[in-house]
Amino acid sequence: MENFVRLIPYELVEQLEMVNEIPKGVEIIQAPEIWSETKGKGITVAVLDTGCDTDHPDLVDRIIGGYNFTKDDGGDSLKFEDYNGHGTHVAGTIAGNLNNSGVVGVAPEANLLILKVLGKNGSGQYDWIINAIRYAIEQKVDIISMSLGGPTDKQELHDAIIEAVDQKILVVCAAGNDGDGKDSTDEFGYPGCYNEVISVGAVNLERKSSGFTNSNNQVDLVAPGEKVISCYLNGTYATLSGTSMATPHVSGALALLKILSNTAFERELTVPELYSQLIKRTVPLGNSPNIEGNGLIYLTLLDYVKKVFDQPTVRALISI
Repeated sequence: MENFVRLIPYELVEQLEMVNEIPKGVEIIQAPEIWSETKGKGITVAVLDTGCDTDHPDLVDRIIGGYNFTKDDGGDSLKFEDYNGHGTHVAGTIAGNLNNSGVVGVAPEANLLILKVLGKNGSGQYDWIINAIRYAIEQKVDIISMSLGGPTDKQELHDAIIEAVDQKILVVCAAGNDGDGKDSTDEFGYPGCYNEVISVGAVNLERKSSGFTNSNNQVDLVAPGEKVISCYLNGTYATLSGTSMATPHVSGALALLKILSNTAFERELTVPELYSQLIKRTVPLGNSPNIEGNGLIYLTLLDYVKKVFDQPTVRALISI
């Protein structure tokens, strides 16, 4: 049995020294419309990836700690720097905090716990990921975000994820980039296709399904995953494409939704209840559920529906 997992292959479209914008993907999912109510303060997202550029101006204030499970830097557990760029990009989409210039993430006041499980070459051992999940459980994080995968269904990994969910942690995973654009063929990657995780596929900035996104009956929803601009190495920025880029949009969205939902219901919702709140905020795009799951994450959908249904004409029609 293969004992290695890798970051899901992605495309580096462009690297930039300076930007100053709210990324298009963040706007598409309507995150800025939620910021007047919450920006994710108090929610901790564990990012299991290649580490992070801990000095990046858009991330330095969001990182509350980390741990290196890899052999990089001689295996020093306290050095979780990113030498690849992938993890920094993911972290920026979740919680980048616009600092005069730069980019802003979906939940710009959420906390980031950086758990480095993939080395500079983008690969790692299953044991590193399993140990990181258990570390995240010990740290009582709210969300685990994993833009990684492998072809092997490893029971120990599945068990760790089940344990996390049992501890009321939302686990978000990339569906994978092995798709052929056909809903009639299944492409499975792990942990993305475990039933307990929230599996995220990709669409482009025109809301069209990405040809590379995996299709299978475990895909839960889709988010922007093409030409996504976010933080990168050495304080720079980059535009990347892949389901790895779609996943942090959903992780950040859940940071916002957990606060909104717990406040609305005046109690702490369970993982299934929070999942339900997420799925209620998806818009079908007309593709097979094997490709898009329940549809595109759209954070203000319930507010839109409420406004429509509050109209007297609509109420009259409903009452007929």
